Amino acid sequence: MGEFTFLSDKNRERYLGIIQPVGNLLARLSVHPNILSLAGLILSMVAGVVYSTGAFFWAGWIVVLAGTCDVLDGQIARQTGKRSQFGAFFDSTLDRFGEVFIFLGLAWYFSARHQSPWVVLLIILAIAGSFMVSYTRARAEGLGIDCKVGLMQRPERVTLLIIGSLVAPIPVIGPVLIKLTLLLLAVLSNLTAVQRMFYVKNQILKDKQAL
Repeated sequence: MGEFTFLSDKNRERYLGIIQPVGNLLARLSVHPNILSLAGLILSMVAGVVYSTGAFFWAGWIVVLAGTCDVLDGQIARQTGKRSQFGAFFDSTLDRFGEVFIFLGLAWYFSARHQSPWVVLLIILAIAGSFMVSYTRARAEGLGIDCKVGLMQRPERVTLLIIGSLVAPIPVIGPVLIKLTLLLLAVLSNLTAVQRMFYVKNQILKDKQAL
């Protein structure tokens, strides 16, 4: 149940190939991975502010930059030998804060300008789903189970939000598409959390049967 993902491995490889030269340059400049984690958080905060104004297209591009920082910090940590348990914890924690700021900006826009309580509800559900996806993985790892499965993991969530943001300015259909994006994020992220629950249950049963 947990093998299909929103992004294909080929697209992931293409993206990593594009940003790898930047990572190589930053590694040669001895930029610490935690600096990029902080940069990603700051960019997410800026994106949240831009979302709150309704400038979805530009906010989407800022999210691209924030996501790139999130990928590069891990790449640089591996290249420079600066991987650490705290670095992984620090990066994951800042990622959660970053998502909150982005969704808060969206909630501000739809509550203040469009008075759309149902869209705000979707945003709240999307935040909850995002946190539950992370929690289920962390809890599973606490049980000794590697749980990286699921349809809507962080890269997939960020990619879907970016796509919805970039098409949002299209006349007539754009506003519908951004709301559809939020609906998909709300539903699929929570579905991923449930997906991981079943995966962990199956892994525990397999381990018991192996004894």
